[in-house]
Amino acid sequence: MTNVEAARTAPDTRAGRRAWFGLAVLLLPVLLVSMDMSVLFLALPTLTDDLDPTAAQQLWILDIYGFLIAGLLITMGNLGDRIGRRTILVAGATVFGIASALAAFAPSAEVLIAARALMGLGGATLLPSSLALISNLFPDRRQRSTAIGVWTAFFAGGSAVGPIIGGVLLHHFWWGSVFLINVPVLLVLLVFAPLLLPEHRATALGPLDLPSVILSIGGILPAVYAVKRIAESGPDIEALGGALVGVAVLVLFVRRQRRLADPLVDLALFARARFSVAIGSSTAAMMSLAGLSYLSSIWLQSVTGRDPLQAAVLGIPMAVTVFIFAVNGAAVGRVLGVRWAFVVALVLAAAGNLLVLGIGADGGTGWYVAGSAIAGIGYGIVFTLVSEVAVASVPPERAGSAVGISETSFELGNALGLALLGSLAALVFRSGGDFAPTLGETVHHYASDSGLLVAARESFVNGAHASIAAGAGVLLLMGIVAFVVGRGEASAGSTATDR
Repeated sequence: MTNVEAARTAPDTRAGRRAWFGLAVLLLPVLLVSMDMSVLFLALPTLTDDLDPTAAQQLWILDIYGFLIAGLLITMGNLGDRIGRRTILVAGATVFGIASALAAFAPSAEVLIAARALMGLGGATLLPSSLALISNLFPDRRQRSTAIGVWTAFFAGGSAVGPIIGGVLLHHFWWGSVFLINVPVLLVLLVFAPLLLPEHRATALGPLDLPSVILSIGGILPAVYAVKRIAESGPDIEALGGALVGVAVLVLFVRRQRRLADPLVDLALFARARFSVAIGSSTAAMMSLAGLSYLSSIWLQSVTGRDPLQAAVLGIPMAVTVFIFAVNGAAVGRVLGVRWAFVVALVLAAAGNLLVLGIGADGGTGWYVAGSAIAGIGYGIVFTLVSEVAVASVPPERAGSAVGISETSFELGNALGLALLGSLAALVFRSGGDFAPTLGETVHHYASDSGLLVAARESFVNGAHASIAAGAGVLLLMGIVAFVVGRGEASAGSTATDR
């Protein structure tokens, strides 16, 4: 039988309209979870006036959400594989919705911190279960690739549009509106999820290994806390202690996974070049993106004098390119081959970051807009390929587990970007003169000293240049790794990382 005849007689696995409506339902929680990672930055000043949190409470309000998402993704991905992905999606949406309403009307900082923690718990169930369900909705490879691209575009785009939506809401309503908007969206999900989404649970998997769950959470949380602590306060005893505890517990976690017949994390996945390149690429891309977003936000507001909404609007070009190329990332992978798609995407992201070096203390907005938009092309392609590789690397019954690993790499990259690149920028800034610890504090405390403010802004730009260049270097290094590893696998006769 010829290939053409075989294609004609093969069963049609393409999904129908119902599956695409199901995808639309899955996009709702993804958009909300990613938006809530960034929307609070704009609300913090008015929230602080109302609740009067201490400095430590402000940090926990910002960080507890990301901490719990990072620490629970792997566990929740595995739990969804076992008890049912739709079941855990609905349960997580319920928790997320209740916690959002609690956060919106929180009477104190302590209640808001608890509500944000519950939101992190719910968010950790929503991300892996929604992406894993795509493999059930779309058995056809091309349709699945397109669906993953759309999912990734909404996930990446949510972080970009979060400040814009937050700015509009805060212009008309009180700070709690940035949380309350989640509730009606999640009610739509709760109504339509049972009607449009299939249930899927893996009957071949054994029960969840509780010691592995404890070791996973006990290792990831202190490690993420350590890098965030370094980003906020610099290296100190508390950060070092968290890092040591996290690394020690994760070593125990890895040793246990090697002994289990049904591990929480299948370490054999990392022996596959394509999977390892994908995880490394997602970590490098998120690291550079976090540093770029954080530093450019400060530059746009504290150096160029724009308000938060104006600064967010200038981020729209990058949000658009990320969205467009995330949707089409799978097509780029088919044209170039997965290996070359990773290489090209990482180089484009690096080139965009290098263009942003055109920003200065007295201008450079055009360089920022052009550079961030070009970087967005690379980021969009990388994020989609990572998600697709994660889903395709394992049997359908383990998709939630693999997605949990890939999403954890995004969170780790984000934390590393803020900690390492943010610390580098702060170090260069402080070495430039006798300033307050941050540019914002310097502007606030020395508003009448124009000479000092000029020097402080120039010093901040120097620090931003150093950090953004370092992020570009990480991207280029990962691009070289992707090329070399893919070339080695191809020469060994495998087609896993190339056409």
